[in-house]
Amino acid sequence: MTEQPINGAQLLDRVEAFHRRFNAFPSEAATVAVVLWNAHTHLLSCFDSTPRIAFLSPEPGSGKTRALEIISTLTPNPMHAVNASPAALFRAVADQAGRPVVLFDEIDTVFGPKAKDNEDLRGLLNAGHRRSGVSYRCVGDGGSQTVVAFPSYCAVALAGLGHLPDTIKARSVIIRMRRRAHNEPIEPYRHRTNEPQGNALRDELATWAAQVRDQIDGVFPEMPDGITDRPADVWEPLLAVADAAGGHWPERARAACVELVTAVNEDDRTSLGVRLLSDLRDHVFPGEAALSTVEILHVLNKLEESPWGDLDGQALTPRRLSKMLKEYVTAKGKPIAPRALRIGGQPTKGYHRDDLTDAWNRYCPPPAEPSVTPVTTPTTPMLTSSDDVTDPETRNRYASVTPTNGPLPL
Repeated sequence: MTEQPINGAQLLDRVEAFHRRFNAFPSEAATVAVVLWNAHTHLLSCFDSTPRIAFLSPEPGSGKTRALEIISTLTPNPMHAVNASPAALFRAVADQAGRPVVLFDEIDTVFGPKAKDNEDLRGLLNAGHRRSGVSYRCVGDGGSQTVVAFPSYCAVALAGLGHLPDTIKARSVIIRMRRRAHNEPIEPYRHRTNEPQGNALRDELATWAAQVRDQIDGVFPEMPDGITDRPADVWEPLLAVADAAGGHWPERARAACVELVTAVNEDDRTSLGVRLLSDLRDHVFPGEAALSTVEILHVLNKLEESPWGDLDGQALTPRRLSKMLKEYVTAKGKPIAPRALRIGGQPTKGYHRDDLTDAWNRYCPPPAEPSVTPVTTPTTPMLTSSDDVTDPETRNRYASVTPTNGPLPL
């Protein structure tokens, strides 16, 4: 007996309604992305990549865990991995016949600032984004070990406080969760009664996926204007699902794609590194060719509404300034690093604006104002060396800046 074709648009509408019963997502775009992500987990073999979906928030109690609970009822072979070791995950994901959908709650305990290194897990999550991705591990005892390539391709949903490592973030649809307002009522979720309802929708999604598999397999959906490179890889499977469902889903999916990608791009532009570059351009270097490290830190740490005076409990230091700037390169392709300068006839360490200009042009948004009041030279007596500085409030500007060759280590 031939199964009756399932109306994909109506099915996704019912999946959306099920989510809305228990989750107050921050926007319609977020809801659309979650529904399409649920559906795509039934069609992984049709795509070259699978996006991670990440529910992040600044505070607990924002609905992240509940979102994972609802997802677990709608996806095939859900695996709650909050306590799973990397070795267990490698082996579970390598079983492609029973490939799980990994649901990782409290991801901030894995990648947060207080967590230890988790490069094995980070590597698995990165490699598993691509269907061709594998993770290499040694298997065996003693001298009889052999290198084994574990298939890593699987769908992953993450939830946690704060942010993700950049490599995982670039492979993810980011949902910025927030605490539910009083005018956003939801139903309480009851595992015993509501899980079977989600499982019934999951089974329908699996049946519909089987019906449209040939229609989706190998398809390259039309991307919205401006969506290229990594964001296109992330959204391609979700747009293919929306196109196969039809109805209003193709239009809604592309609107959600543009909105969420734009939000991530804006977040990237305000990263700590870009904030540092922007503050150097707008508040430290106007009118200056080169400055000593001590002067740069003096200005940065005194800026109002900036993070530099309190980074993990201490002000920005020369070592951390150097480490952050070395992530960027000069116009000649070399990491931005302190130069040996001669200021007031004395050698010191500092930075030259020529080394920063290329990074400013590539990463910083346009200045808020066309001109910024430059740092001026006070009329108080000039210091001959940064070693003479005793009072930060009255530290003087250096004069007669002469860069010398070669970097000067901290």
